Amino acid sequence: MTAELILAIDQGTHSTRAIVFNARGRVVALARKPVALQRHSRTEVEQSATEILESMHAVVDDVLERPVVKTGRLLAAGLATQRSSVLAWKRDTGKALSPVLSWQDRRTEDALRSLASRETEIRKITGLHLSPHYGAGKLQWLLSRQPGIAEARENHSLTMGPLASYLLHHLVQGKREMVDHANASRTLLWDLQTRDWNSRLLELFAIPRDVLPDCQPICSDYGRTVNGAIPLTAVNGDQTAALYAQGKPSMNTIRVNIGTGAFILLPVTNPATRPDGLLAGISQSDSQGASYYIEGTVNGAAAALKWAKQHFDITGLEEKLPAWLETVTEPPIFLNTVGGLGAPWWKPGPEPGFTSEVTSTPAAMVAVVESIVFLVQVNVALVCDVNSSVNNIQISGGLSKLDGLCQRLANLSGLPVHRPVQVEATARGIAWQAAGCPEDWPSSGPGETFEPVDDAELAARYRHFTGILESSP
Repeated sequence: MTAELILAIDQGTHSTRAIVFNARGRVVALARKPVALQRHSRTEVEQSATEILESMHAVVDDVLERPVVKTGRLLAAGLATQRSSVLAWKRDTGKALSPVLSWQDRRTEDALRSLASRETEIRKITGLHLSPHYGAGKLQWLLSRQPGIAEARENHSLTMGPLASYLLHHLVQGKREMVDHANASRTLLWDLQTRDWNSRLLELFAIPRDVLPDCQPICSDYGRTVNGAIPLTAVNGDQTAALYAQGKPSMNTIRVNIGTGAFILLPVTNPATRPDGLLAGISQSDSQGASYYIEGTVNGAAAALKWAKQHFDITGLEEKLPAWLETVTEPPIFLNTVGGLGAPWWKPGPEPGFTSEVTSTPAAMVAVVESIVFLVQVNVALVCDVNSSVNNIQISGGLSKLDGLCQRLANLSGLPVHRPVQVEATARGIAWQAAGCPEDWPSSGPGETFEPVDDAELAARYRHFTGILESSP
């Protein structure tokens, strides 16, 4: 009998992966290719559009050649990408006219201050804070500063938008300019209620409508892929796709996905009912309607560990860190402002650093891990204020493999932290959406649950950490 298969393409900050799942949500083939990230300064963070594009085609071609895939039947494909990263390209040729300005890029921070009086209006329309991490300021910067953009605009061949739309231009037959609702929603130009570009915001940020792709529901017909002629039936952001790794999410479970950044999401029926520091967005949409969530964002997760790894010139950190988390009991406090402070502060914060003398490298690395947990917990607490019925946390992403991190989060939050067998949630979530959101999608396995225990010393370090950030300019 021919196996029915789903292709998931997961384009992340540091790698592009193609994963083929069977109808029971099990991985049957996987290919991965790393991509580089260029940090030119604390605020300027870029990637090569060509490198990302080539990596996507390479991993898809790789898995399509696997015997287990060639003998199966690929029913559908889905694409998930890093959100808030943008670029410009030529509509006629698809050639990139700019680097990818990463979601971590904050070069427009000073320019956006001129719109501070409009922040309440912007938040009401978009569900987002006025932040340089999102697309509008970056698109504005490209229009005014990037060579070649003006000429393409004059020739009516300019397209700009989220990374997902650029990849779609090259992934789908027919070369239509389109973008999904989730990635469009991270631009500060998109209306959360009407589910389309907002003319008032386009005017405010001086972004011409004709350079933007057309918006489509997350689950819809995007066409057939150039690699293998597979129906592409779902496109989403990476974190919002991760919500659906185990199928339709419970309204009482907080999802924490920890990769380069950390993202704390909770499904809600009304995105307007959220604390000031949190975001709101769309995670699922089709011709019938939409599903929403609220979110807390931490910029410095694996990015903070990478910062510390370079600072202390550590080799083999991944192998050493689990034991350090078990043995170091009194780490210092690390002010984790790598990439700037996300939710709920939305400010640069002080320079990253330790509040006291660092006595050893293991203690320093444990302090960095704890800082990630502290930033996550601040947002978990805010999310629980929205829904008092929240009774557990489900964790995924690369750093969730650290038992010491999961246990500390359980201890601080007072909630059980469940880590499914398959912690890389984005690919499995977009596969579920591409498959048509089947009700019988099985869980990835029992996984492991970390039950909370009292830890007064950890709680004291947490209070110290948050007190410093609350009082910082």
